[in-house]
Amino acid sequence: MKTIVVTGATSGIGLAAAVALARQGHRVGVVGRDAAKTSAAIDEVKRRTGVAVVDSFLCDLSSQAQVRRLAADVIARYPRLDVVVNNAGLATPARELTEDGVERTFAVNHLAAFLLTSLLLELLVKSAPARVVNTSSVEHYDATMNLDDLGFERGGFSVVNAYRRSKLANVLFTRALAKRLEGTGVTVNATNPGAVATSLWDAGPRWMQPMIWVASKLFFKTPEQGAECIVQLATSPDVEGKTGLYFSELKPKTPSKLALDDDLAAKLWAESARLVKLQPE
Repeated sequence: MKTIVVTGATSGIGLAAAVALARQGHRVGVVGRDAAKTSAAIDEVKRRTGVAVVDSFLCDLSSQAQVRRLAADVIARYPRLDVVVNNAGLATPARELTEDGVERTFAVNHLAAFLLTSLLLELLVKSAPARVVNTSSVEHYDATMNLDDLGFERGGFSVVNAYRRSKLANVLFTRALAKRLEGTGVTVNATNPGAVATSLWDAGPRWMQPMIWVASKLFFKTPEQGAECIVQLATSPDVEGKTGLYFSELKPKTPSKLALDDDLAAKLWAESARLVKLQPE
């Protein structure tokens, strides 16, 4: 039995992944922002799987203070940690800043995963073999990355541009972390679950909603289908020892040219560490 923490697990792909992992017999920690929704998600996992224990962690991932508290809670509760699934994501229609002064999409989709994983690394290494799974997106192929203006303060913000940039950051982080963890027994991989019918784009521009609705009915996967890639990377023996890879719908795939830029990855790491106030190495 593995101990697995899943962020963004109160709905959509994250909830479906939590159900599938619990059904496999693993101990699952569900991370959610809202207490009522998190409680409801845990009840649903228990109902659908018959397991008696599902752990609850509350955290608004846009807040670095709360991410630090989450990491401390995980370390206090679990003597070992086998898998961290950084799945939480959002898309905001307007440019917003968090309490830490960071553009919200980038803060939740990338910096929260960067900070949480960094704070849990010692426990993960101690628990090795262990795994980190980052939910990215095919949208990263069309992303830009301006390290001098990560939050689009000087223009160019749109819900799509911000989302794409955060998903590119996920892949860059995955590859950089995998290099740093070579020889530790901890693997790190990113995944594109495909087009999935979730609430992610509910906050998108009004003009997008009719197209999203039609696509979700005709072409999108169910959350359960989308979660298959997360479950695979979290537990499958087929990917044991594989690290630093980008998986697209269950198969390794070459990510974008920018995602393969090791110099960019190193610079993004340094800037991310500065933004979350981690001690420089």
